[in-house]
Amino acid sequence: MMCVAALSWLLWVGSAGAATWTADNGNGTFTNPLFYEEFSDPDLIRVGEDYYLTGTTMHAMPGLPVLHSKDLVNWRLLGYVFNKLNLGPGFRLEDGKEIYGQGIWAPSFRHHGGVFHIFTNVNGQTTQHFTATNPAGPWTRTAMKCSLHDLSVYFDDDGKAYAIWGYQGIHFAELNEALDDIVPGTQRVIIEKSAGMGEGVHLYKIDGRYYITSAWFEGRMKMPCARADKITGPYEVNPAISMDEDFGLAEGNRLRGQKGPPFDVVPGNTRDGGRMSLHQGGLVQTQAGEWWGFSMMDFNSLGRLTALSPITWKDSWPYFGLEGNLKRTPRTWVKPKTGSADAGNEEKPSAPYRRNDDFSGPELANVWQWNHVPDDARWSLKARPGFLRLETQAADNFWRARNSLTQRAMGPRSVATAVLDVGGLKAGDVAGLALLNLPYAWIGVRAKAGGGLEVAQFDQTTGETQRVALGEGMKRVWLRVSCDFLTEKARFAWSADGGRFAEIGREFTMVFQLKTFQGVRYSLFAFNEASQAGGAADFDSFAVDEPNPRGLMRAIPVGEAITLTARGRGLALGVKDGAFASVPADKAARFTVIDAGLGRVALRVEDGRLVGVAGERVELVRGEVSAATSFQWTETVYGDLILMSLVTHRHLRIAPESGGISADHPGPAPDRGDGSCFEWSLQRR
Repeated sequence: MMCVAALSWLLWVGSAGAATWTADNGNGTFTNPLFYEEFSDPDLIRVGEDYYLTGTTMHAMPGLPVLHSKDLVNWRLLGYVFNKLNLGPGFRLEDGKEIYGQGIWAPSFRHHGGVFHIFTNVNGQTTQHFTATNPAGPWTRTAMKCSLHDLSVYFDDDGKAYAIWGYQGIHFAELNEALDDIVPGTQRVIIEKSAGMGEGVHLYKIDGRYYITSAWFEGRMKMPCARADKITGPYEVNPAISMDEDFGLAEGNRLRGQKGPPFDVVPGNTRDGGRMSLHQGGLVQTQAGEWWGFSMMDFNSLGRLTALSPITWKDSWPYFGLEGNLKRTPRTWVKPKTGSADAGNEEKPSAPYRRNDDFSGPELANVWQWNHVPDDARWSLKARPGFLRLETQAADNFWRARNSLTQRAMGPRSVATAVLDVGGLKAGDVAGLALLNLPYAWIGVRAKAGGGLEVAQFDQTTGETQRVALGEGMKRVWLRVSCDFLTEKARFAWSADGGRFAEIGREFTMVFQLKTFQGVRYSLFAFNEASQAGGAADFDSFAVDEPNPRGLMRAIPVGEAITLTARGRGLALGVKDGAFASVPADKAARFTVIDAGLGRVALRVEDGRLVGVAGERVELVRGEVSAATSFQWTETVYGDLILMSLVTHRHLRIAPESGGISADHPGPAPDRGDGSCFEWSLQRR
């Protein structure tokens, strides 16, 4: 019989949670990532009972999103700091110039004296300083007189503002009263290159001591931390307060270099190289006194995702993770304690963006961003009410097309569908749906120079275009791309009626690359490849379907009997000679799953004993459900079950070499063959 708590979770997943991923599990726990889409270089602050978050947006416009939360898990978008940043032809895709992978990056978010501040870098420009009294805006931009790489600003108790910045060698300076330049004579190096700090610094003052977090990306990704009694040092460096946490994700396809075609794509692998680990981020304290960490991880072609980590202080260092398993972040854990939740105002599971758009409103859905600065005279929601009109402009290819509208792709799997009215296309026009990346791919409708229309699918990897002629009089075409970011494969399809879809083109391989410095983006585009201004593409709607809105997680089978088999090992958890032991898979024991609250379970064998952890031993014990017999039920991004002991804060596993059972494993490896990843199956009575 399923308990009420489990049933309510299932109902939530089947209704409100069916549309899109939310980190909130609806049962007092959350699961990383906070957003199953790119949100890179995060910086997060608390102001009273409110939390605010921003991050890198590179060349996308509008830029610098500001998100708000009451509980650190559920966020809503307040708006963007700026609508356009028009600092030259490269920002507009003009004169053969572009700013892919440049633009706005690595923001430092602060609040001081009733004013919100964001300091951020722009390639080829000085550091930009944005201010507002309301985080929803309007924001005022001031170009500073200096450029400070990956800076962090701190308003100290002495009334002065200080900045630190740099890669490995960390620089320090006092800022002037106008906050637009450094005070002459105050600049110095406070941490030498050889000390082990990286970049992406965040500066804090905690209990009278100064802490700096940074990101290290050479070799194994990690987060070093430095501390000092004075802001100018000397600093002591801890080489890693967070390391090797990748939630079991294997490294995906990589693009060697930034040029092509031809492209040099390095295939993904499951080697444990530490290249996917949580890194760049910082700290925040809730009003209830808890400390939490935030950081990002490379999630292959999906981009860089943000995660939330409990902080454990040990020897005055803020480690990401739990006592007994420092540096490792649980993928699923109890939500933070905040004043909002304590007051009974628990936030409901929610996502910050509205991804689907029927273009019937006065504005675009809040998730949309343009690829570079748009030409506002060449797009409209009013020219044909209920449609997004993109007027075609001359471009050599999709990469150079102006007014391409983009939004972040959704993981782990998602299907994007655009409905296009082709009646306004003229000779040489191409319009459709793309995966903006390098290499890129698209599906669209092309108006041929000699007359007539065709559906075309282009793959930049191969340079090949597949074509299908459209019948005369056809006005509406459905264009679709299905993406699997766990396999990094995508398929394109089209339909004449929105019901029956036909695939076109080969399977497309998605990669992570550093040219755009972003993950894959869905894009609506229209351009004219005949070097002329053409007609117009009218998009009727755009929708994103998530086949796995809870990732690959399944509802906890509370009250059911299951077997637990170590993935790929042929061994299962069982009972042998009355003791807890590993056994052949066909001899697996039946465990009844008991709800222990907060997404935790106890496992009971048929004679009534529970799986318990005592020191280094894992054994069958009699008694009531307690911390010693409870495990946090967590699933990897691939859907494998991992069981974390509440005693050790480490995971249950069957040692591949000996078959011994322990609860001392820090977390799953990318090859998923370390014995900590289990496959569970229901056993019907």
